Amino acid sequence: MTLVAGVDSSTQSCKVVVRDAESGRLVREGRAAHPDGTEVDPAAWAAALQSAIGEAGGLADVAAVAVGGQQHGMVCLDEDGEVVRPALLWNDTRSAQAATDLIAELGPGESGAQAWADAVGLVPVASFTVTKLRWLAEHEPANAARTAAVCLPHDWLTWRLAGGRRGGSGGGMQSLDGLVTDRGDASGTGYWSPADEAYRPDLFERAFGRSAVLPRVLGPAEQAGAVAAGALGADAGAALGPGTGDNAAAALGINAEPGDVVLSIGTSGVVSTVSLTPSADPSGTVAGFADATGHFLPLVVTLNAARVLDATARLLGVDHEQLSRLALTAPAGSGGLVLVPYLEGERTPDRPYSTGALHGLTLSTADPAHLARAAVEGLLCGLADGLDAIAAQGNPVRRVFLVGGGARSEAVRRLAPAVLGVPVLVPPPGEYVADGAARQAAWVLAGGDTPPVWPATSTETYEADPVPHVRERYAEVRELTAGQVR
Repeated sequence: MTLVAGVDSSTQSCKVVVRDAESGRLVREGRAAHPDGTEVDPAAWAAALQSAIGEAGGLADVAAVAVGGQQHGMVCLDEDGEVVRPALLWNDTRSAQAATDLIAELGPGESGAQAWADAVGLVPVASFTVTKLRWLAEHEPANAARTAAVCLPHDWLTWRLAGGRRGGSGGGMQSLDGLVTDRGDASGTGYWSPADEAYRPDLFERAFGRSAVLPRVLGPAEQAGAVAAGALGADAGAALGPGTGDNAAAALGINAEPGDVVLSIGTSGVVSTVSLTPSADPSGTVAGFADATGHFLPLVVTLNAARVLDATARLLGVDHEQLSRLALTAPAGSGGLVLVPYLEGERTPDRPYSTGALHGLTLSTADPAHLARAAVEGLLCGLADGLDAIAAQGNPVRRVFLVGGGARSEAVRRLAPAVLGVPVLVPPPGEYVADGAARQAAWVLAGGDTPPVWPATSTETYEADPVPHVRERYAEVRELTAGQVR
């Protein structure tokens, strides 16, 4: 039996799965936590990966490994391969003004947004790497001057597995030229074009003020080298896949095909679909990313997702199972009570300094059940807006898969089809990002134009009559929730 490993280095933790390359059967797995925060020393990711590899029984018998990782994080390296400063993560909003400035620099009014969408398939917001580079250049010029290369979290971990320089470990390590990435993760930087399959160095230099080493973009199944001896506790010799961003890896892990929509409720909320054509939405709602197979992955991301449920459960003093039961006892629309869940600002719509808002509180709705229902419906309404935006870009909706930690909530599963207006398929809980990375690793071994076919997981189908008044009421309150200005 040939084994492959997939890594999911997410915002909250690192997961490693080891699977049979032919059947996809899970053999063993491991995980380790990441620190909280919107900026993190990449050394914490390396330590977590090493720990997760150990818990998964090591990689001595693994023929290939690939890394899926959180997108957009800015990892800056100096000429010796040392990390310059803690990485700014996708959910760090300090570069919001930089995003506004970069848009304006390409043209007044809507023309600047259109120019960005035409160039790289997206319009800058604080999440994207390009805005973080501008922030660094303006606010930390000494760190910017030290920066010789810029990469993403999955790029850095792949480089480390291949023997990339470890701080203070001396020479003989892989140089910055060994940095690689894939089209899926590169498409989320703001300086790589999915339509042209090429970097836009002019946009990188506009943001940063000068050039730097950028990872070489590999093809979907192109080998990225091999695991080096002793790298992060792994044994030498396993082939390295190019890896990809978490959204593209999840689509690969769930075997999403053109017309399939994946709705993921994790730290962030993601609505994405596999498409045969690139997207360019000048409104900035839909980001025109690439996927991990050679197709495209237009998607909408919200900053606030599963942690809305966490916060509401904490507020009510209940666990998640109790929160779900409470929500299902309240009526659809929660009696007019609406929670706009912008608890960490928001990315879609672009309101980085906004806060959450509770509207419609009356004597009859001032109880735990109504608040629980409003929280679940508010979370789903934001994702439903994303589904509408994806469809409006000419992407037919064939099926909707509901995944992520938030999908474990019975209330979320049962209310989703009513709010979204379409049936929802829920696969068994799984590590879909790590699974997608493992499937990519198997593809590297097998070669060919398409990834290996692994048996589809069984799914539960949830259906319900649409409740349009819930979204209508949410839209009214959402527009009352203006972003705060800083």
